[in-house]
Amino acid sequence: MLETTLWIVLVMLSIAVLLCFIRVVKGPTMSDRILAIDLLGINMIGIIGLIMIIQDTLVYVDVLLVLGIIAFIGSIALSKFIERGIVVDRDNN
Repeated sequence: MLETTLWIVLVMLSIAVLLCFIRVVKGPTMSDRILAIDLLGINMIGIIGLIMIIQDTLVYVDVLLVLGIIAFIGSIALSKFIERGIVVDRDNN
C-alpha cells in the first residue's frame, strides 16, 4: 500500500514539475518565472526524496542538500537582480 502511494505521489510531483516548466517558459512576468524556478527546485527535492524512500537508501542526501542550497541562492540572486539590476554590490570606500 505504501509503495503504491509513493508511486502515485511521484507521478503527481512529476506533473507539478511539468507545469512549473511551462510557467518558466510562458510566465507573463519575470517574478512568475523566478517563483516557478524556485518551485521547480522544491519539487525536484521532493522527487529525489521520494526516490530515496522507494529505494530505501540514503545515497542521495548530499544531492538533496546541494540542490536545496543552489535553489535558495539562485532564487535570492535572481530576485536581487530584478530589484536592483546587479547581483553583487561592491562598495569602494
